[in-house]
Amino acid sequence: MSDTYYERLVDEDALAAYLEDELGEADDYDVERHQEGHSNETLFVTWGDRELVIRRPPPGETADTAHDVIREYSVMDAVADTDVPVPEPVSACEDHDIIGSDFYVMEQLQGDVLREDEPDRFATPEHRQRIGEELVDTLAKIHRLDYEEIGLGEFGKPEGYTQRQVDRWGKQLSWAFEVTEDEREVPVLHEVGDWLRDNVPEEHPHTLVHGDYKLDNVMYGPGTPPEVVAVFDWEMATLGDPRADLGWMLSYWRDPKDPAPELPELVTDFMEREGYPTRVELVSRWEELTGYEFTHERFYRTLAVYKLAGLGEMFFRRYLEGNSDNPMYPKMEDRVPALAARAKRIIDGDEPL
Repeated sequence: MSDTYYERLVDEDALAAYLEDELGEADDYDVERHQEGHSNETLFVTWGDRELVIRRPPPGETADTAHDVIREYSVMDAVADTDVPVPEPVSACEDHDIIGSDFYVMEQLQGDVLREDEPDRFATPEHRQRIGEELVDTLAKIHRLDYEEIGLGEFGKPEGYTQRQVDRWGKQLSWAFEVTEDEREVPVLHEVGDWLRDNVPEEHPHTLVHGDYKLDNVMYGPGTPPEVVAVFDWEMATLGDPRADLGWMLSYWRDPKDPAPELPELVTDFMEREGYPTRVELVSRWEELTGYEFTHERFYRTLAVYKLAGLGEMFFRRYLEGNSDNPMYPKMEDRVPALAARAKRIIDGDEPL
């Protein structure tokens, strides 16, 4: 990471002054950038005997509301007293004089985020099954919340959410294409977008939705059996269609029958091992826990891959404009067309649930 990019992320002196005002003086102070995130930036901060996490948008131009960290903080704050596990929110700040953007602070938790592999303590068929069950059970908890009761009744407009998702991600892609189409075009994505617009379900349940729910956005506690102790990355949360959340989670979940992942930087394959639930089993459990049916499953799985392609294309634009040093971003030149082909396979029935 270049020093210049880090300096665009945080002014350590100004941040220290803010934390001192909020939390009191501290003898020990350290800031470290977390390298795993691919959307909002994450900083680990030691402040005295407290271990904190700061979330802020990436520097540079962003598309619409894709990086609204204050909104992310507000939903975590509302959910904190429910049975949905989240890190303890500490404070939020909209003063750009401190680090150059909105940001919020939360407590750091201990445990494992399963990205590249499973921890050794989970490497049994029973624990692997529980990893999948905990993942989908926690999603069902989100979808069962009474959002009015926890103060989120005005958090979004659930009616028409799914249509807006299709429209929004079409616009995100158009924003990215403004720059990326000078490098190469992805015509299949236009076909996929047309199919989605023609096949939007007319009705859907109204629930709180996370918007980016997947295995590496939850943390499992340090013990066994596996237990989800935190759900992270609420920046896309709103009131909407729970089936869209499920479809997104499934787009990252691997079955042994699957072809190689189109985006190996984000989608790993360790859940193909013995014991992990299949996508069909995860869907059945979600349906049982929520009382909803996963109807129009091809639509929701296609929408998920379309959104993933949209994210990839936005990453590619940021790379081309010099607004990220993430080594994954330039790879989107080839990864996004591969994702477009996957979306088309789902539409055509060539990649079943």
